[in-house]
Amino acid sequence: MANSRRALTSSASTLRQLAESSRTAAWRTTPRLMSAARPAAASSPLPPSLPATPALRAFSSSSPRSMFIQTESTPNEDSLKFLPGQQVMASGTAEFMDNRDAMRSPLAKVLFGLEGVKSVFFGPDFVTVSKVGETSWGTLKPEIYSRLMEHFTAGRALFDEEGLEQGSSDTTILDTDSETVAMIKELLDTRVRPAIQEDGGDLEYRGFGEDTDGLVRIKLKGSCRGCDSSSVTLKNGVERMLQHYVPEVQGVEQVLDPEEEISLDEFAKLESKLSKDKEAERKREQAMGFSV
Repeated sequence: MANSRRALTSSASTLRQLAESSRTAAWRTTPRLMSAARPAAASSPLPPSLPATPALRAFSSSSPRSMFIQTESTPNEDSLKFLPGQQVMASGTAEFMDNRDAMRSPLAKVLFGLEGVKSVFFGPDFVTVSKVGETSWGTLKPEIYSRLMEHFTAGRALFDEEGLEQGSSDTTILDTDSETVAMIKELLDTRVRPAIQEDGGDLEYRGFGEDTDGLVRIKLKGSCRGCDSSSVTLKNGVERMLQHYVPEVQGVEQVLDPEEEISLDEFAKLESKLSKDKEAERKREQAMGFSV
C-alpha cells in the first residue's frame, strides 16, 4: 500500500515537472518565432500583397534614406508638379524642351527617356513634368516617381557641368536699369514669381518698352507654357498688379518661342476650318429643308 502511494506521488510529481517544462519551453520559443519573423518585415517596407510597380520597387530597394514624393496638380492638365521634399535648384530655374536640351542634366535625360514626356522644368524645390496630350498620367506617373526617387536618394548631381545649376537671374537689378525697370523687376521677382511657381511654372523677364509702347514682355515657363489660362494670368494678374504700382506700364505681352507661335497658328487655322465646315453644313441642311 505504501509502495503504491509512493508510486502515485512520484508519477504526479513527474507529470507536474513535464507540464512545467512544456510551458517553459513554449514561453521560451515564442520570442524566437517573433524575432524570426521581424527581419522579413523589415527587409521590405511594403506589404507582400501590393503590386510591384516601378515606383514601389524603387522604394523597396532604396537605402534607409527612402523619400516620400508628393504631387500637386497645376492649372495645366498636361503638367504635374513633383515635390521631393528637398532643394532641387540652388537658385533660378531650368527648363528642358527636348532630348537634346536634356543632355546637360542627368535627371532631365532619364525623364525624357520615358515615352510621353514633353518637357521638364526644375524649380527651387520641385520638378514639373509636362506630357503629350494623349498620354495617361496613370501610366506615366509611377515611372516618374521611380526616376525621381532613384536620382535624389543616390544624391546625384542635377547637372553635368558646374555652375549650370545656378540657372539665370533675369530679374537681377543692374546699375544700368532705370528706376522704372528696377521697380518692374522687383515686383516680378517678389510678387509674381512665387505665385507662378506655386502652379509649377515660372516667368522670364524679356524687357520693357520704356521709350516705345510701354509693354512689359514676359515669357512663361513650366506648367504655364501653353496653358489655356496663361493669357488670363498675364492680363488679370500680372498686368493689373504692375499697372497699379508702376503707372508707366501700359500692358503685358507674352513672348512666344518659334515653335509656340507655329503651334498657336496651326490651332487658329484648325478652329477657323472647323467653324467654316460647321457653317457650310448648316447651309446644306437649310437648303434641304431642315432648320437648325
